[in-house]
Amino acid sequence: MTAASAGIPTGVHVLFERDGAVLLMRRANTGFFDGLFSLPGGHVEPGESIRMAAIREMAEELDVCIDAADLDLVGVVHRLSDTNRIDFFLRAHRWRGEPRRAEPDKCDALLWAPPHAVPGNTVTYIRDALACELPAPWVVEQGWPGVSF
Repeated sequence: MTAASAGIPTGVHVLFERDGAVLLMRRANTGFFDGLFSLPGGHVEPGESIRMAAIREMAEELDVCIDAADLDLVGVVHRLSDTNRIDFFLRAHRWRGEPRRAEPDKCDALLWAPPHAVPGNTVTYIRDALACELPAPWVVEQGWPGVSF
């Protein structure tokens, strides 16, 4: 498969909510949005569903276990950044374990913040997704010419 036919990179992000706040991670040493806060997540690998990717990424990044039945779709961001990308946002209703920096070489801080008051150094499309007040599941298009939502 050539790069042109490889498809659209697909990401998954998980919202962990506690006391009116969501869990954010500050990226470090990845070469992608380093120094910025983001939701925990990552890329969907070949052969994975979005829920399978979310479960794997949360185990790798936060050392927590989630069952697929405890993940609900809340929205999708289709964005034009360095490439054409699609990011799915899931909400975890339950999880086992206390979130911690399980990959300290890729994440240098965890922060619980209200969704509408995230730090200024939060990835733009993450901040926009957290500000959505549309009924779930919502779809946001970002960076596309002529699209204003």
